[in-house]
Amino acid sequence: MTYLDRFRVKPGRKLKLDDIDPGFTDKHADKESAQAETEEHAARLRELQERLYAEHKRALLICLQAMDAGGKDGTVRHVLGAMNPQGCRVVAFKEPTPTERDHDFLWRIHAHTPALGEVVVFNRSHYEDVLVARVNKLVPKKVWSLRYDQINAFESELTSSGTHILKFFLHISKDEQLRRFKSRIDDPSKHWKLSLGDYAVRERWDDYMGAFEDALAKCSTDDAPWFVIPADKKWFRNLAVSRIVVEFLEGLDMKDPPPPVDLKQIRALYEEALKDSG
Repeated sequence: MTYLDRFRVKPGRKLKLDDIDPGFTDKHADKESAQAETEEHAARLRELQERLYAEHKRALLICLQAMDAGGKDGTVRHVLGAMNPQGCRVVAFKEPTPTERDHDFLWRIHAHTPALGEVVVFNRSHYEDVLVARVNKLVPKKVWSLRYDQINAFESELTSSGTHILKFFLHISKDEQLRRFKSRIDDPSKHWKLSLGDYAVRERWDDYMGAFEDALAKCSTDDAPWFVIPADKKWFRNLAVSRIVVEFLEGLDMKDPPPPVDLKQIRALYEEALKDSG
């Protein structure tokens, strides 16, 4: 079974995150046993992204969502960092600015979607408006409950214009999150990540899980699927995300574009230049 199928949230199907083991690692016992496969996916990802850029017929939007310390930054760094920066951007969405609040919730999102040939990674995304906004009651239910259909319509518009969408929920356990918080305390190089708000969010863990479950179930579509990635083991998270992106891009059957010039003429010019240099 492909990872595209194994970890995909089927459209319209309810799910319980408690039923999905965040420590799952498939056939791999440890990081070392997965390393060769992970490196293979990284190399293949570079090739496929270059072809996407050269073909210039479609785009790819990757959305990453997780609880705090869930591994969004690590996924960007270890997996998606394998791609050529010339054709790849990362956008991190923070708390909306006053100007952004004066527009509809998707206004700031649309401005950062990828152009043809480009890969864009959203570190957090428009889904914050049915997660944080819902759990913290930043808007009433009558507002956020309409946003699922608005998001689906927005993503449908993107896909009809040539943008493919892959959405990943990095699924960690509450205990693993606490271990990662401790590593931030113990490691001075990670002190900048410390936040009192992280612990307040832990107190509402069940509320967030419910919000994620609704978002995943209501907004996983054929054209813009959600994937639940077991992420307690960072190395398996990296392997799974990279493999899914590779499997998806390979399925597009992209072609190298034809040369923009006459090859015979270019070869003749090269031969002439070679003679002159010799």
